[in-house]
Amino acid sequence: MHYHLIGICGTAMASLAGMLQARGHKVTGSDRDVYPPMSTQLAQLGIEIVQGYQAENCEIDRDVTVVGNTIMRGNPELEEVLNRKMLYRSQAETVRDVFIRAETRPVGSVSRAGEKPLGVSSENTLPTGRVSAKRSLVVAGTHGKTTTTSLAAWMCEVGGLDPTFLVGGVVQNFGQSFRVTDSDYFVIEGDEYDTAFFDKKPKFMSYLPEIAIVNNIEFDHADIYKDLDAIKWQFSRLMNLVPGNGRLICGIDSPVVGEVLSSMAGKLYTTVETFGLSEGAKWQARDIEFTSDGTRFKVFCESEPWGEFTTNMFGEFNVRNCLAVIIAADAWGISRTKMQECFDTFESVKRRMEVRGVERGVTVIDDFAHHPTAVDETLKALRQRYKNNRLIAVFEPRSRSSRLSVFEDQYRRAFAHADYVIITAVFNPEDALRFGSTLLDVGKLITDIAATGKTAITLPDADAIVDHLAPQMQEGDVIAVMSNGGFGGIHEKILNVLTH
Repeated sequence: MHYHLIGICGTAMASLAGMLQARGHKVTGSDRDVYPPMSTQLAQLGIEIVQGYQAENCEIDRDVTVVGNTIMRGNPELEEVLNRKMLYRSQAETVRDVFIRAETRPVGSVSRAGEKPLGVSSENTLPTGRVSAKRSLVVAGTHGKTTTTSLAAWMCEVGGLDPTFLVGGVVQNFGQSFRVTDSDYFVIEGDEYDTAFFDKKPKFMSYLPEIAIVNNIEFDHADIYKDLDAIKWQFSRLMNLVPGNGRLICGIDSPVVGEVLSSMAGKLYTTVETFGLSEGAKWQARDIEFTSDGTRFKVFCESEPWGEFTTNMFGEFNVRNCLAVIIAADAWGISRTKMQECFDTFESVKRRMEVRGVERGVTVIDDFAHHPTAVDETLKALRQRYKNNRLIAVFEPRSRSSRLSVFEDQYRRAFAHADYVIITAVFNPEDALRFGSTLLDVGKLITDIAATGKTAITLPDADAIVDHLAPQMQEGDVIAVMSNGGFGGIHEKILNVLTH
């Protein structure tokens, strides 16, 4: 079949494109303002990308159009799809029907006239053929999804399960964000963001979890959720999907996860495993020790010693990520020896505390953090790793929520672990106002951070930041660049300045 993806360079969409191609389908797509790593991944796969969204793109003959969740009414290509009454699907339901549900005939085959091709059924129409779903591990939560999903995929690989996986970032052990295999195991990042313009439930509701990990829950995505209660409701729905022969793995260091679990008391028909650093968790990480090489911790289950592990990752949040994956791996029969082998060989994810380069003793780090809690945890972990170094935090308010005033006070506290703070102007402010009435006041935020005794400034863009830092950088500096976008290629620009 031929699938055409509108918004193909989004992290989940680019991964889906590669998965469809791996299944033997023809794939094309359209997007604009593309940037690595997904644009690079698609280029390496040889997938044709049309630049821009035009009605004429619908002249590309295809069987199914997959509409990304950033594509809204008014998009000229989407409007033409609707005008022509072309068959369209969301990313999440395509993943579910083509990859999680396994049919007895090849995807795309049709046995009787008028039957829909396999793998393109609507939510209320079963695919043709006998269905036997893969064993699906869904990783959800406000923070840590990509790292935890990547770790879970590598854990299953080391454990011999040969998983299919889809992750919202490039897993460095595999060199890509997806893989398609014939095994019974499927690992996927479960996003709470809505699915498509025509389907406003979270994407994680489509993935048929046998095991669901809920790392944490906080208010986020202020452009689509009214308040924290709206988010709690969606996570309660995910919890309610886990079957009796599955596992619900919940991080109760997050108070809101505990609240949602309490609200579901007596309503869940699965095994619930709680984890964290706190006393109330069934599975606990204790005696955590941060070293120059990584982290050591002990695992207790129901207060009994269960195992001791080391990881080359840093930060308490990564200890929690490891603990969640340990519980899932144990449920799927992976030995503790293999678990440690996984931790020893895990290479993390691109754009998650990724060292982009070290020049003249200056370390440049790329991180996807944009929610204030993620910013705080990233900087805290870097402070643990680089205890005696000057830590310079460079932040771009680019995500929909980060551009709004909703997290202004939390951002002030989030930069506490940095020595020097640079925040750019809000990215594309006119667009941001479509999702809320008040923009983040960067000037006020900088004033509030400076009032804590830190050096804090705002500069308009990447080039201005590079010009400002060029004469100031010194050996031992650690520059943590945080953005969920390309940020004008700032990482390479800083490294280039240091080499000249």
